[in-house]
Amino acid sequence: MIVTASQLAEPVQTDNPAGIGLTADAALKVKALLEQEGRGDLRLRVAVQPGGCSGLRYQLFFDERSLDGDKISTYDGFEVVVDRMSVPYLTGATIDFADRIDAQGFTIDNPNAQGSCACGDSFH
Repeated sequence: MIVTASQLAEPVQTDNPAGIGLTADAALKVKALLEQEGRGDLRLRVAVQPGGCSGLRYQLFFDERSLDGDKISTYDGFEVVVDRMSVPYLTGATIDFADRIDAQGFTIDNPNAQGSCACGDSFH
């Protein structure tokens, strides 16, 4: 029997001031990528930056920096960091990870986005 990440319990989130949730699939992928990096000082940083067709673009990357006003959500084994300017745009958002023939990569379901461009790369 094969057990997929989506059949596992939701990731253990001990604290969530950043306001972002991760699905079990996304949490497993983040943990795996962090283990691949082999550095204990990295956290997943999620940010909103100006750009794209619709005005705002998501950025997800590993970061060791601590910026003034960062909000940090703690998961079992890693942290998710959101800068203070991005928090209002991301509160209530959920990050998922898909690895299927029709979709691959991280996606963000954001209740604050009023619309997005046709390619799905940016939002407003």
